[in-house]
Amino acid sequence: MTPALTLTPAAAKRIGSIAERQGKPAILRLTVEGGGCSGFQYRFDLAESAEGEDSVSETDGVRLVVDPVSLDLVAGSTVDFVESLGGAAFKVENPNATAGCGCGSSFGI
Repeated sequence: MTPALTLTPAAAKRIGSIAERQGKPAILRLTVEGGGCSGFQYRFDLAESAEGEDSVSETDGVRLVVDPVSLDLVAGSTVDFVESLGGAAFKVENPNATAGCGCGSSFGI
Protein backbone atom coordinates (compact mmCIF):
# COMPACT_ATOMS: atom_id res chain seq x y z
CA MET A 1 0.00 0.00 0.00
CA THR A 2 1.31 3.44 -0.94
CA PRO A 3 1.69 5.82 2.01
CA ALA A 4 -0.77 8.73 2.09
CA LEU A 5 2.23 11.09 2.17
CA THR A 6 5.89 10.75 1.32
CA LEU A 7 8.76 12.49 3.11
CA THR A 8 11.92 12.75 1.00
CA PRO A 9 15.31 11.86 2.50
CA ALA A 10 16.37 15.53 2.17
CA ALA A 11 13.35 16.66 4.20
CA ALA A 12 13.89 13.89 6.77
CA LYS A 13 17.52 14.94 7.23
CA ARG A 14 16.55 18.59 7.74
CA ILE A 15 13.76 17.74 10.21
CA GLY A 16 16.14 15.47 12.14
CA SER A 17 18.68 18.29 12.36
CA ILE A 18 16.12 20.87 13.55
CA ALA A 19 14.60 18.45 16.08
CA GLU A 20 18.02 17.58 17.49
CA ARG A 21 18.91 21.26 17.96
CA GLN A 22 15.59 21.89 19.73
CA GLY A 23 15.75 18.70 21.79
CA LYS A 24 12.45 17.43 20.38
CA PRO A 25 11.36 14.20 18.68
CA ALA A 26 11.93 14.05 14.91
CA ILE A 27 8.24 14.40 14.04
CA LEU A 28 6.99 16.97 11.53
CA ARG A 29 3.29 17.88 11.58
CA LEU A 30 1.82 19.14 8.31
CA THR A 31 -1.46 21.01 8.70
CA VAL A 32 -3.60 22.68 6.05
CA GLU A 33 -5.32 25.92 7.03
CA GLY A 34 -7.64 28.28 5.20
CA GLY A 35 -5.91 31.37 3.84
CA GLY A 36 -2.94 32.20 1.69
CA CYS A 37 -3.11 33.61 -1.83
CA SER A 38 -4.83 30.54 -3.29
CA GLY A 39 -7.32 29.49 -0.61
CA PHE A 40 -5.35 27.02 1.56
CA GLN A 41 -1.90 27.18 3.07
CA TYR A 42 0.53 24.64 4.47
CA ARG A 43 1.79 24.89 8.03
CA PHE A 44 4.73 22.92 9.42
CA ASP A 45 5.49 22.39 13.12
CA LEU A 46 7.56 19.95 15.14
CA ALA A 47 5.25 17.65 17.11
CA GLU A 48 5.80 15.82 20.38
CA SER A 49 3.87 12.77 19.15
CA ALA A 50 1.30 11.57 16.65
CA GLU A 51 -2.36 11.91 17.63
CA GLY A 52 -4.82 8.98 17.53
CA GLU A 53 -6.25 9.49 14.04
CA ASP A 54 -3.15 10.99 12.38
CA SER A 55 -1.76 9.51 9.21
CA VAL A 56 1.91 8.73 9.81
CA SER A 57 4.66 8.10 7.28
CA GLU A 58 8.32 7.56 8.10
CA THR A 59 11.58 8.13 6.24
CA ASP A 60 15.01 7.44 7.77
CA GLY A 61 13.55 7.41 11.30
CA VAL A 62 11.76 10.75 10.89
CA ARG A 63 7.96 10.79 11.01
CA LEU A 64 5.55 13.00 9.07
CA VAL A 65 2.10 13.26 10.69
CA VAL A 66 -1.10 14.72 9.25
CA ASP A 67 -4.56 15.05 10.80
CA PRO A 68 -7.53 13.48 8.95
CA VAL A 69 -9.03 16.82 7.79
CA SER A 70 -5.73 18.05 6.32
CA LEU A 71 -5.06 14.62 4.82
CA ASP A 72 -8.13 14.97 2.59
CA LEU A 73 -6.40 17.95 0.95
CA VAL A 74 -2.86 16.56 0.72
CA ALA A 75 -3.27 12.79 0.18
CA GLY A 76 -0.62 11.52 -2.23
CA SER A 77 1.68 14.50 -1.66
CA THR A 78 5.45 14.52 -1.27
CA VAL A 79 7.14 16.79 1.28
CA ASP A 80 10.64 17.83 0.24
CA PHE A 81 13.29 20.23 1.52
CA VAL A 82 14.69 22.44 -1.23
CA GLU A 83 17.68 24.76 -1.08
CA SER A 84 18.15 27.35 -3.82
CA LEU A 85 19.49 30.86 -4.34
CA GLY A 86 16.15 32.16 -3.09
CA GLY A 87 16.54 30.37 0.24
CA ALA A 88 15.68 27.03 1.78
CA ALA A 89 12.20 25.74 2.52
CA PHE A 90 9.96 22.72 2.87
CA LYS A 91 7.97 22.21 -0.32
CA VAL A 92 4.78 20.18 -0.80
CA GLU A 93 4.23 18.57 -4.19
CA ASN A 94 0.46 18.17 -4.00
CA PRO A 95 -1.28 16.27 -6.84
CA ASN A 96 -4.67 17.52 -5.56
CA ALA A 97 -3.84 21.22 -6.05
CA THR A 98 -5.41 22.81 -9.11
CA ALA A 99 -3.90 26.23 -8.44
CA GLY A 100 -0.87 27.50 -6.60
CA CYS A 101 0.95 30.71 -5.87
CA GLY A 102 4.41 32.02 -6.59
CA CYS A 103 5.62 31.51 -3.03
CA GLY A 104 4.62 27.81 -3.08
CA SER A 105 3.08 27.93 0.38
CA SER A 106 -0.58 28.08 -0.62
CA PHE A 107 -2.80 26.20 -3.04
CA GLY A 108 -6.35 25.81 -4.35
CA ILE A 109 -8.43 22.68 -4.95
